[in-house]
Amino acid sequence: MFGSLKSILSIESDNPELVQAQLAAFTKQVPLLYFILVTNTVALTATHFDTAPALLTLGVPGILYAVCVLRLVNWRLSRNRLHRHGQAVAKLRATQRLTVVLGAVFFAWSISLYPYGDALQRAHVAFYVANTVIGCIFCLMHLRAAALMLTAIVLVPFTVFFSATGNPVFIALALNVALVAVAMVFILFTYYRDFEALIRSQKELTARQAETQRLSDENHRLANLDSLTNLPNRRQFRTELERRLAEAEADGTAVALGLVDLDGFKPVNDTFGHGVGDRLLMEVGERLSAFSGRGIFPARLGGDEFGLIILGCGCPERLRALGEEICLVLAEPYILNGLTARISGSLGVSILGEAGTTADRLFDRADFALYLAKQNFRGTTVVFSAEHEAEINEQGRIQQALRAADLEAEMSLVFQPQVDADTGRVSGYEALARWESPLVGAVPPGAFIRAAERSGLIGRLTEVLMRKALAAAHAWPDDVRLSINLSTRDIVSNRTVDGLLDIIAESGVDPARLDIEVTETAVMRNFELARENLMRFKARGIGIALDDFGTGHSSLNYVHKLPLTKIKIDRSFIVDIATNELSRSIVRTIVDLSRNVGCVCVVEGMETHEQVLALRRLGCRMMQGYYFARPQTLEETLSRHSLPADATKAARKTG
Repeated sequence: MFGSLKSILSIESDNPELVQAQLAAFTKQVPLLYFILVTNTVALTATHFDTAPALLTLGVPGILYAVCVLRLVNWRLSRNRLHRHGQAVAKLRATQRLTVVLGAVFFAWSISLYPYGDALQRAHVAFYVANTVIGCIFCLMHLRAAALMLTAIVLVPFTVFFSATGNPVFIALALNVALVAVAMVFILFTYYRDFEALIRSQKELTARQAETQRLSDENHRLANLDSLTNLPNRRQFRTELERRLAEAEADGTAVALGLVDLDGFKPVNDTFGHGVGDRLLMEVGERLSAFSGRGIFPARLGGDEFGLIILGCGCPERLRALGEEICLVLAEPYILNGLTARISGSLGVSILGEAGTTADRLFDRADFALYLAKQNFRGTTVVFSAEHEAEINEQGRIQQALRAADLEAEMSLVFQPQVDADTGRVSGYEALARWESPLVGAVPPGAFIRAAERSGLIGRLTEVLMRKALAAAHAWPDDVRLSINLSTRDIVSNRTVDGLLDIIAESGVDPARLDIEVTETAVMRNFELARENLMRFKARGIGIALDDFGTGHSSLNYVHKLPLTKIKIDRSFIVDIATNELSRSIVRTIVDLSRNVGCVCVVEGMETHEQVLALRRLGCRMMQGYYFARPQTLEETLSRHSLPADATKAARKTG
């Protein structure tokens, strides 16, 4: 019971929210509290001024007025001050102590006036005490302990004092005030309980709001953050880019957009597993984040593609140098779970103003620069330029012409012989596409193949060329082979492969006479799907040739996983084969590799007699190049199925 009473009469310091609420509520009541004390005291002093001693009407009240004014000024000056919890508790405890002291002093002073004056003046004393203390208790409703102490210190002695006077009126007044005090205590407990419940509910509401805000912030973070690398995701990257572009428009800040695509990531992912692949992506994110202090905002856009917002740099040369630095960092070995993985990163950059002024335009131009980097300069940086803009415009013109083209009528084929250098016999032809457009004229194969890939027409184009090539093969002897190139998009499109297999089956040409040629770059884009589709061709008896061998990143690692029947050595190794020992060593290695895996080795790009001699000494037999013949029309191939007499003689001498 004692402990319960003690808790009722003390400040609840373990409830910070309640303490702050009590202090705030009481601060608003302080002016009213001292107004009641001062005005009631002035009125009582006035009625006793002529009958009571000056000490009681001037001296003591003057001191009390001064205390009240000082307290009122102190509270007014501190009403907007933010108090820490300890300060608030100390302030409430000081108020509680002062309430006891002032309550006792004011009561003692008023009772000391009782002996002076007539019955009305005595009644005024009783009225003063009852009226003043009830008003003060209402002002202290938020401080339950102070209000209860004031009730005990003033109203209990008041009831006893006036009950002992023997005057029926004062006795009735005392009993009435006692009953009112009981009612007020009940009201006080009820009010304080509701006040405490209100603060508790506000605390819970604040906690729920904080939790809601936390969840909202977490959802916002998750919605704008890549969970694997902890980099901003595509959504956040786009928002940041839009913001930076708006700022740049206002203050002229230089902004560039970079797109990074990892070269060789999928083979790492397929070989070592997705766990290692994820670790590698995390490491890439960390390496890109290291550039954040240099005005670069990195993000993961999806898969193995990353984005960079580059601030404060609009010079192509500086951007190219910065990009090369980034590419070098990305090309450093990755040590993951005791394994060493090697990849590279290609970077395409577009500059605000030179490449466009909108986010979409910058994305499109950076993507084009990235495409050029991956096609021609893997592991390096390409900054979009005016020349690239002209190329895009030309590509757009070609794409429009391609969409409107009658492919059957406008597309044609020429055939480059593949020669057996030992016999001089043409063993097969590689079909090469040509396009003479009535709208744009003759279009180079590289240009219209790229346009067909970007416009989604490549599958249809390949089917048209396949029919034409198979028709040509019908006219050749049965021992002459036909090689047909498939693009990157073709080899990873199940629909296109289905169509080509149907066309081959309907043509009546023996599939064993056919070779499908794919580049290493095309296969590595989606190795597993490309491998599955190549296996489908192989299952029909069709040969598989890996073109441009040695120019990619993972040839030796993956050549044994593909159903290859031919390996074609890229012409870049042939140019100086007669004089460069390193080129000869590379070719010798590839020839040995081909022999060991059971593949026919075909060398491309011979243009001189010296090259042919050097290749023959290295064991190369199957060759293809201008030295033997340039690409020929179907009619020219039909006129002969072996080398011209002089070329045949030259070829035999090399044997």
